[in-house]
Amino acid sequence: MLQDDYVTFTIGKQKNIALIAHDSKKQQMMEWAEANKEILKNHFLCGTGTTARLITEKTGLPVRGYNSGPLGGDQQVGARIVEGKVDFVVFFWDPLASQPHDPDVRALLRIAVVYDIPIATNKATADFLLNSKYMNETYDHNVVNYGKVIENRIENMK
Repeated sequence: MLQDDYVTFTIGKQKNIALIAHDSKKQQMMEWAEANKEILKNHFLCGTGTTARLITEKTGLPVRGYNSGPLGGDQQVGARIVEGKVDFVVFFWDPLASQPHDPDVRALLRIAVVYDIPIATNKATADFLLNSKYMNETYDHNVVNYGKVIENRIENMK
């Protein structure tokens, strides 16, 4: 495995979807979740603090809640991505508002890219992804084999 440049991961037919929204986008997230309830009910849902609770209250969908974003929820979702327990992120992000946890938001976005998972940061992208043919089938994706990268760095330091 360490000799390969990439590691192939499979996102299953039933996705593990994280739902996150900044305060000014929570209403839009709840409306989006309600409009897409029939699709979302077929997947495992999690989310940060208030967003998870509001979606459950509005839609009746079970959403596993983590901490609020500023209290570590974004980092918890990022950790689940690393563990292979989040396959897909819908994050209604407000790029025009200052966020006290902006470094956490950037770290979450970075880890989603590192692990090559779909991440929608607005409603239009979420709509496109949710209605993709891949929502109903498995999807194999290649992730850089960072074990090999680290091994090569160590070798080059000798």
